[in-house]
Amino acid sequence: MRSTVWRRRRRVSAVASALGALLLLGGAVAPAATADTMRERQWYLDRMQAPAMWKVSTGKGITVALLDTGVIPSVPELTGKVLRGKNFVEPERGAHKDKDGHGTAMAMLIAGNGVNDQGVKGLAPDARILPLTVFGSSKESGTNSIPALVEAIRYAADSEARIINMSLAFEYYMVDDKEREQIQQAVDYAIERGKLLLAGTGNTGEKGNDVGYPAASLGVAGISAIDKTLTVTKFSVSGPQVALAAPGEDIPIRCVDGKAGYCSSWGTSQATAIASASAALVWAEHPDWTGNQVLRVLMDTAGKPTKGKIPSRYLGYGTVRPRMAVLGDPGDPGPADVNPLVAARASASPSPSPSAPGGSASPSKQPAPPAGPEAGSEDDQGGPDTTVWIIAGVVAAAVLAVGAVLLVRRRGTGPRY
Repeated sequence: MRSTVWRRRRRVSAVASALGALLLLGGAVAPAATADTMRERQWYLDRMQAPAMWKVSTGKGITVALLDTGVIPSVPELTGKVLRGKNFVEPERGAHKDKDGHGTAMAMLIAGNGVNDQGVKGLAPDARILPLTVFGSSKESGTNSIPALVEAIRYAADSEARIINMSLAFEYYMVDDKEREQIQQAVDYAIERGKLLLAGTGNTGEKGNDVGYPAASLGVAGISAIDKTLTVTKFSVSGPQVALAAPGEDIPIRCVDGKAGYCSSWGTSQATAIASASAALVWAEHPDWTGNQVLRVLMDTAGKPTKGKIPSRYLGYGTVRPRMAVLGDPGDPGPADVNPLVAARASASPSPSPSAPGGSASPSKQPAPPAGPEAGSEDDQGGPDTTVWIIAGVVAAAVLAVGAVLLVRRRGTGPRY
C-alpha cells in the first residue's frame, strides 16, 4: 500500500517486477523531533478503543503469517515477536531480511510493542509474526512471486499461524486463469485448515479501480481503507471483493526503502494489517473458534454503512470494530466449517457455485469482479458507527491536528503494495 517516505512513480511491468503488484505505501517523512509522540499519531488506536481492549485481549497466543517482503526481527518494536519463517523466492536469504521495508512495517502495525510510546504500537501487541517472504530482493527474483504466494499460503495453512495477512495485490492483468485457479485452490486449502485470510484490495481506486488477487479470491476477506472521518479513501479499490474496511490513511510506520525514521503512510496494506490485528484480538479472546467464525463475528459486529446496499462495494460489511467482540457480546459465531463470504456468494448467485468441504470453492475459472466507479460516486461510504467514533475521537483529533502541521506531507505515488 503506499509508503510514506515518498516514492517516485514507477509503473513496473509484471515481468519486470512483482513488487509492482504490491499495493503501495505513500506518505510523508516525519521530522526527527516533534511535539507529539508516535502513540499520539496513531489516531486509530484510541478511536478503536484499543487501551480498553488491551485490558482484556492483546492477541497473545495468536500467530499471524505475514506474506510479504520479509521482516527484520531486530527492530525495537518487534523484539522477540518474529518467528523464523521462510523465504519462497530466495531461500538462501531467509525471511529476516527486508530490502524494501514493507513487511517489517506491516508487522509493526500488527504486533509492535510501542517502545515507550516512541515507536509504533501494534493493535495486537502480544501477537507473534511468522514472516513468509513472497517477493524477491531484485526485479529478476520478483518474477516468481505468484508461485511463491501460492506456496506460502499452503505453508501458512500447515503452520501454527491462525491468520494469513496478505498486504499485497496482483492486478487482474498480471494473473492468468491458471494462476487464479492455483491461488484459489491454496485459499480453499487454508480455509479447510481453519485459517482466516485477509488481503488488501488495492490502491487504484482513483485510476482504473483494478481488481486485485488474492483479495478477489473466494473466501478471502478483501480489506479497503478508511480515513479519519471513517469514510472510504479515494485510492481504495472498490467492488464485490471488499469484505471489510479498516483505517488506512495517515498511519505511522517505519520508513521503507531503507530510509531512517518513521513516516506517515496510506494504503490498503496498512488497513489489512490493522484488520488482521483486530482478528487476533478477537481470536485470542475466543481461542476455540475457527477462522470462519472469527470472520463472521467481524462482519456481524462491523460498523455498517449508513446508506446503500450491504455489502457495500466500498466498505463491504462495514468497518472493523473488534471491541464489540472483545469487550461485549460477540453474538453467535455460526458454524465452524462454513466460510461466510463463500456462503454469501452462493446465496446471491442464481446458479450453484462449485464448493469443497469447509465452505470453500474452487471454480476452474473465476471471472474478475467488475470494476466499479471511483470512491465518492455513491452514498454508502460511511458506517453507522461513524458518529460515535468521531465524538469519541474529538480530543484525539485535536491533538493530531497539531501534530499533522509538523509533518511534511508530500503526497507521492509509487509501486503498488
